Amino acid sequence: MIGVVAATAGGRTAAATLQAAWPDEVRLLTDQKAADALREAWRTCDAVVSFLAVGATVRVLAPLLGHKTTDPAVVCVDESMTFAVAVLGGHHGANLLAHRLTGVLGCTPVVTTASEASNVTPLDSYGADLGFTVHDPGLLAHVGAAVLSGEPVRLEGADGWPLPPLPPNVSPDAPPGGHRILVTDQAAYDCMCHEGRFDGALVYRPKSLVVGVGSARGVPAAEVTALVDSVLAEGELAPESVRYLATADLKADEEGILQAARERGWEVVTHPADALASVAVPNPSDVVRAEVGTPSVAEAAALLTAGPGARLVVEKRKSAHATAAVARLRPRGRLAIVGLGPGARDLLTPRAVAVLQRASVIVGLDQYVEQVRDLIRPGARVLASGLGQEEERARTAVSEAAAGHAVALIGSGDAGIYAMASPALEFAGDDIDVEGVPGVTAAVAAANLLGAPLGHDHAYISLSDLHTPWEVIERRVTAAAEGDFTVCFYNPRSRARDWQLPKALSVLAAHRPPSTPVGYVRNAGRPDESVTLTTLADVDPARVDMFTVVVVGSSRSRTVAGRFVTPRGYRWA
Repeated sequence: MIGVVAATAGGRTAAATLQAAWPDEVRLLTDQKAADALREAWRTCDAVVSFLAVGATVRVLAPLLGHKTTDPAVVCVDESMTFAVAVLGGHHGANLLAHRLTGVLGCTPVVTTASEASNVTPLDSYGADLGFTVHDPGLLAHVGAAVLSGEPVRLEGADGWPLPPLPPNVSPDAPPGGHRILVTDQAAYDCMCHEGRFDGALVYRPKSLVVGVGSARGVPAAEVTALVDSVLAEGELAPESVRYLATADLKADEEGILQAARERGWEVVTHPADALASVAVPNPSDVVRAEVGTPSVAEAAALLTAGPGARLVVEKRKSAHATAAVARLRPRGRLAIVGLGPGARDLLTPRAVAVLQRASVIVGLDQYVEQVRDLIRPGARVLASGLGQEEERARTAVSEAAAGHAVALIGSGDAGIYAMASPALEFAGDDIDVEGVPGVTAAVAAANLLGAPLGHDHAYISLSDLHTPWEVIERRVTAAAEGDFTVCFYNPRSRARDWQLPKALSVLAAHRPPSTPVGYVRNAGRPDESVTLTTLADVDPARVDMFTVVVVGSSRSRTVAGRFVTPRGYRWA
């Protein structure tokens, strides 16, 4: 919840605007003294928007400050609505909130965190979306300053985790003895590790462990908790790295297990007995098989939940009424398939920007990579290639994700429309996580420049016969013509393919009047954008190339005040 505080008429008007825009997120605190409202918002909300001066806001909130990981994010907006200043909790919501406010109030975000200014992944959110936690937050500023200053920082234990990029000075090859970042589920801080001790290193806890639990009916929660703690301690494992508590379906209502999980904030996962029985374990039990239908619960549940390639870190241990074992899961790589839109930066979605900055490997056509080069964070590997290498790019992106990296496969428009999503997903297995990031398509960008040509049913058809026989394409054009669809032609004409567009237009002309509007837009959303609106009788295919989208209206489409319109067909009362 976002608490909004204002003291003036202008501030209250802006606050009401925010509430109208974000009705499920905003709580107005504008009917009491500003200082009291700020304190209440701080106490009860996740974030605060203060339509007060930064100084006045800070004076009220300063005595309440705790730690940035737990304090609400605070953004101040000036009286003229010119600036949204991220004041507190920049990496914990304030920077993002300042940017969000621009979309509602039109103000300019003011962000002063050094990592954002340098386009460097902030350490306090490094791996946070994977569930990583920082063991000693007090070291963040110290090591973060070294990262931003270009000092050598040794990175250990991060292999296989789809983590964001860090600058080149952060490397497994950095010399020992200096600043260190460790990714580890080990709990023994006084033990030897590599060439030094854990002491003084910035330690991240990955969610890498699964604790399998079996029990008798009525097992006390305290016994489960004590056994789990004992098993983790035996393996010198950090409780913060436990991702799941796993057991058999028959134990899904076992209150002792559920309560133990609730107390630690661990998610409970259950499996059918027959699935557990299929897992090879080192310590099967005939007694358990007779009672539950599987020779193992704790070990099998841990391994099955952890997934292919998992191994037991601690084998089954027993208490009076429970058993427990620990498996270490294998991290899954990430593949984000990102649509960059038609080219204009303001048509690139905020989600696409965030995913690009999150990726440690960028794969794409060379010209698209250059289009977003400034958004790629230092330390990310860029794998660019030229036209005609689509299959290679798709295979490369999937391979990099399978190796455990966070990969962004980029393309123009929307990646799912005549772009890279389809070939990539043909190669992708179930061993990686895949995210599709929508983009503004060329057809949508072109349609909005022309007017409203897609106001009713429409079809997209590619005229490239490099991989699809012309006979198939012509059947589709004929079907669209007979169905009276507005048609968007992609890949309409190139130097080597100059007859397909005239042929397709002639098919449509057999089902459309000569006055049917035709629009073609070249390089929609780019500096050399051009827009032409003509008719089916007068269209000149020679003015069209591969950078052009051609839109041909249905029999009901018409030109209204110089704009291409396909009526929606509403009956107005």
